[in-house]
Formats: sequence, structure tokens, C-alpha cells
Amino acid sequence: MGFLSEDEVTAAAGPGVGPHPKPWPDDPRYDLELLAAGDHRNVVDAYRYWRLEAIVADLDTRRFPLRVAIQNWEHDFNIGSMVRTANAFNVAGVHIVGRRRWNRRGAMVTDRYLHVEHHPDVDDFGRWLGEHGYVAVGVDNLPGSTPLEQTPLPERACLVFGSEGPGLTEEMLALCGSLVAITQYGSTRSLNAGAAAAIAMYAWSTRWAGD
Repeated sequence: MGFLSEDEVTAAAGPGVGPHPKPWPDDPRYDLELLAAGDHRNVVDAYRYWRLEAIVADLDTRRFPLRVAIQNWEHDFNIGSMVRTANAFNVAGVHIVGRRRWNRRGAMVTDRYLHVEHHPDVDDFGRWLGEHGYVAVGVDNLPGSTPLEQTPLPERACLVFGSEGPGLTEEMLALCGSLVAITQYGSTRSLNAGAAAAIAMYAWSTRWAGD
């Protein structure tokens, strides 16, 4: 039994919509094949039947300055979930630091609507941050971290997450201008990395996303 492709996984995730009734809209943003066959992609209704390139162009007009970086130094299935959340918050970009390959299945092809950049190492990532005026904010429950809910996040922040379990490397921690942790109240030592990323992005949005 073979694996489903990324597009097949996406189609199975939701019912989508069927073929568009005629007459079809006279708008270059629409995809003729989708109008004819239906649109089962994981997109909001406002983007139904739109071409991929048209959706990305529209998102680019209103992306938030927030960026997200993920240290990919060991195989981590949470990366796809983080990327999907980054798409939901319409961040300016996602940075994969370390291994270029990552498991995309959890992203549900939402990476196609994002600007994803790869950095071979922490030094290269640090140079990019400096050149573009971004501050790296590590998200990890380590000694010396401050509670996320009590820490003002800068507008041009790049939230940095480590691999599930080991967390951020010492080299990455040295690059971060600050370190925040999500306050927990139960017995588990740490949150799932994908869940932590969603909480941190939401925390930034409450300060900077506006109405």
C-alpha cells in the first residue's frame, strides 16, 4: 500500500467545494482547472478557486513582520505543525536552520503559501538576522528564561524553536537576544513543540497583529 501524496492528504483533510457554477468569474486570480474540477485545498473560503501564485501574492500584501525559526538538527515531525501554524498567523517567513530536509506532511502543504528559507548553520542564520534587523527570541523552558506572558515581544521578532526534547542548542541560545518560557501548571516537563510554537505566535499577535 503506497503513501498518499501531499495533495491527496490535503484533499482528504476536508470536503472543500465542487466545480464552480457557470458563468465562471472573469478574474485572472482564478484557476480554470479548479473552477472546473472543484477546490479541495486547505484554504479559507475567500481563496477558493484561486491560483496558488495569486494567493501568495495577496498574502504578501498583508503579512506580519513576525518570523519563525526552527532548529532542524534531528528528525522532528513537529516541524510540519509549526509551519502550518506559521501560515495561519501569516508570518513574514519561516527559517529552517540545519538540515535542509524536514517532514512536510504535517504542514498539509501550507508551506507553499509561505516564504521558507534555509540556513546551513547558526552563523548563517545570525548574519541574516543582523542584516534584516530582527531580534531572535528563544522559546524554551530553560533556567534564566522569563515567562512569555510577562515578556513584551519586539515587533521584528524571530521566534526560535528547537527540536522536540533536546530543545535549543547552546550555540543558538547564545544568538538569542532573550529567552522566554510558557508557564505550565501540570506535571509534564515540557509542551509539545508544535503546541508551544502556536502559543508563542499567538502571544506575539495579541500585541502586534491589531484588529
